[in-house]
Amino acid sequence: MLGLKLPTDPRWVNLTEKSLEDILTDHAYCEQKAATSCISLIQSYPEKEEMVRELAPIVTEEWGHFRAVLHELESRNLKLGRQRKDQYVNELLKFEKKGCGREERLIERLLVCALIEARSCERFRLLSVHLEDEHLKQFYHKFMVSEAGHYRLFLTLARAYGDEESVNARWQEYLDHEAEIMKELDLRGDRMH
Repeated sequence: MLGLKLPTDPRWVNLTEKSLEDILTDHAYCEQKAATSCISLIQSYPEKEEMVRELAPIVTEEWGHFRAVLHELESRNLKLGRQRKDQYVNELLKFEKKGCGREERLIERLLVCALIEARSCERFRLLSVHLEDEHLKQFYHKFMVSEAGHYRLFLTLARAYGDEESVNARWQEYLDHEAEIMKELDLRGDRMH
């Protein structure tokens, strides 16, 4: 369904269980950045009325996710740590076309958002199936469902605002590139991506 070319190594879940504080911290900041990305898209493209209408509630939802992860940390007597650089996202951003026009830049941003949501959805599914902690399994199942919807929305918006054939071709390029990024990244249990 997600089209990802390289699945996450299943050992990743085992690594996350070794330091819940670290993975929950990283997850919290991912949710915060997702909200900020939606706000940035709205600010940059206010004339895209459909996008603004669709993304406005996602800002609220993503911020609610941030608060839910904070609550989860607190309920386990864990602390929100410092934000770390997201090497995965930084590598994706390097792949964005540079020097393109405003409309093409929008398509690039929407595709990057779709890909981040797709990978997050895949990772949340792994956590919802393979974690030993039953509460966290349910916790991550809800996130998985949400991220799947966001992934589909960003792709739909990209296709609505760009030439569908070109968008689909560029999406395949992103999927191929993302698989290469995943091959190169170290398998770490303290990172959501």
